[in-house]
Amino acid sequence: MMRYKATVSYDGSLYSGWQSQINAHGIQEEIEKALAVMHQRPVEITAAGRTDSGVHAVGQVFHFDSDLQLNSDHFTRALNSLLPITIRMQEVIAVSETFHARFDCIGKRYDYFITNRKNDPFIQKRMKIDTAKLDVAYMRSCATVFIGTHDFTSFTSSRIDPRKPRIKTVTSIQILEEDGYLRIIFEGKAFLRYMVRMMAQTLIEAGKHHLSKEQIQQMLDAKDKHACRYKAEACGLYLMEVRYGGDTSESELSYTYPPLHACSRQ
Repeated sequence: MMRYKATVSYDGSLYSGWQSQINAHGIQEEIEKALAVMHQRPVEITAAGRTDSGVHAVGQVFHFDSDLQLNSDHFTRALNSLLPITIRMQEVIAVSETFHARFDCIGKRYDYFITNRKNDPFIQKRMKIDTAKLDVAYMRSCATVFIGTHDFTSFTSSRIDPRKPRIKTVTSIQILEEDGYLRIIFEGKAFLRYMVRMMAQTLIEAGKHHLSKEQIQQMLDAKDKHACRYKAEACGLYLMEVRYGGDTSESELSYTYPPLHACSRQ
């Protein structure tokens, strides 16, 4: 039996999220169904983390155990032949039997995309549509509030599990003006549920001058699940990359995806 590390990209708009659920259509379920066909038995997978309904991924990572001995290319092609086109394996590699996709993760990168192209049918479920003029310089200034180690109780789901720590470290937030859209890049070791979407919408509101930097600081300091009422739509969020010790370079996919040529200004 060998352990494999797999990297997968998916369009989350048609799914109820990563996790398999009763009466719901999860991405995990589709991958486990494909693996079951290959192995002629159930195969469980463990992901680096879950994505919510409508959230996309470029570089989600999971591991599984298999008695099949296939090289990376054959495993990848075999799985893709059994998966829907909205789920694509990028790589399947053999790793140490002690590797764990979740517990060995040392960092994640999420990108949030905003565009003002409200009449472009190709991006309706790929980006947040917002036609307001945004003060990007002020958004960058406000983003510094989130950098560092903080209690992010104010920026997570109202359904808080008291057993789970809410202190997280955000190592970097970049806001890039690209051709026809805005990209907000969040990097950190781990994020709470809805944390990235709530930070993203808070920064968007700041860009509209609906919120001040001081108000954002007050929300963070409140450590109150009712303090922030802003949450960006799931469609603009992408899990770009999951990082592990020993990774020597940043994923090429994180810069080439998503293919956003349809968003260029006319």
